[in-house]
Amino acid sequence: MIIYETDSKKIKPGQIFVAIKGNTVDGHDYIDEAIKNGASKVIMEKDIPLDFPHEIVASTEEYLKNHIALEYQDQIKDLKIIGITGTNGKTTSCYLIYQLLRALGKKAAYIGTIGYIHDDYTQEIKNTTPDILSLYNILLDVKEKEIEYIVMEVSSHSLYEERIKGLHFVACGFTNLTEDHLDFHKNMEGYLQSKLKILNYLEDDGTILLNSDDEYSKYFEKKNNYKTYGLNGDYKIVTYQIKPDHTHLTFSYQNEIYEVTTNLTTKFNIYNYLNAIGILHSLKFSLNDLVKVTKDIYPPKGRCETFIKNNSYIIVDYAHTPDAVEKVISAYQDLPHHRIITILGCGGDRDAFKRPIMGSIATKLSEHVIFTNDNPRFEDEKHIMNDIIKGNTKDNYEIIYNRKDAITKGISLLEDNDILLILGKGHENYQMIKGVKYHLDDGEIVRECLKEN
Repeated sequence: MIIYETDSKKIKPGQIFVAIKGNTVDGHDYIDEAIKNGASKVIMEKDIPLDFPHEIVASTEEYLKNHIALEYQDQIKDLKIIGITGTNGKTTSCYLIYQLLRALGKKAAYIGTIGYIHDDYTQEIKNTTPDILSLYNILLDVKEKEIEYIVMEVSSHSLYEERIKGLHFVACGFTNLTEDHLDFHKNMEGYLQSKLKILNYLEDDGTILLNSDDEYSKYFEKKNNYKTYGLNGDYKIVTYQIKPDHTHLTFSYQNEIYEVTTNLTTKFNIYNYLNAIGILHSLKFSLNDLVKVTKDIYPPKGRCETFIKNNSYIIVDYAHTPDAVEKVISAYQDLPHHRIITILGCGGDRDAFKRPIMGSIATKLSEHVIFTNDNPRFEDEKHIMNDIIKGNTKDNYEIIYNRKDAITKGISLLEDNDILLILGKGHENYQMIKGVKYHLDDGEIVRECLKEN
């Protein structure tokens, strides 16, 4: 158990309560509760009169990061941690590595957007990369369970905020960099600089795998140990044949040719797959063994998750950035089909600049689009929708605010060889509206509709 805690309700006797001032909640307001629940000491920023053991520091967040990294990194130093960063593809790349390790008989765990996962256990986590306290608690749990490998998504926010302080990666991967989170990073340069911080955590003899077809990869080449994947990478795409539910891939490495059939689809998942096997190959796993167990791996929930209705396909995917939306729709456009029907929304209280871009991409690349709610949060749904359709020059869309109704309508429109893309929420099983968290799972809605039909 870590002796530090930031949630007054979770305090156990003897723990030190660190009062963090967040965006919506100030831990200083809960000092009395922490003491009542057994805290032995309080760390705080405000000079509050307190007849109890306490320490006033300039930043409680910095205090927590520094002390956790200093006091607990030695306990997890033997863990083999793999980190993946990039705008799109982190979840799939990490989950593929996790599955490949398990298929090769290794004890492994995954940390990322879809939770903390090992064996049959899944725990939801708040962020793609958890806060440092939650992360170290997970890593200590992993250590206790004698798990050897950790595969984790490393977000730009976590790098900027040093949530992974004290960690060392045995290998890393960079997927791509496209416009996202500019409400936080302000511009692409700030976004890139945050991503580049992952190099500071890579062990001296560790390798980073880079997408040779992404222009931003060149900035990561300052690390001597790097390999590339892509059309002209070290792990080179030779030929591929993509079907709606699988892909035949031929790739080469040092003039050796490898052929494999994956349970993945779309071109960008070829990149995710090569990223995954390149990372494991850098850790001395045989490419032949990796190819052999590829038949046992699948995309994670909500990442090109495929359903079949008669002779049509329904795809649930997390694509929620302009680049991701364009890549997903374009990927399915390349497959034999009658029509592409896309269901899409944009989150509230987030980067509004990308909304009209995503709306235009959807109408341009699809035969029909249904715009709907994503997570409106506290923002008015009509305001979000006005942003999405702003400047749109096409009229091949309709608006259905209720997401379940939109999905049901989309499925009802399907004809032979149509492809329905349900984008934006992927694995998420909730919808945030005016501060209330409602249960909503795109895949679950699809299953219900198919069962009824």
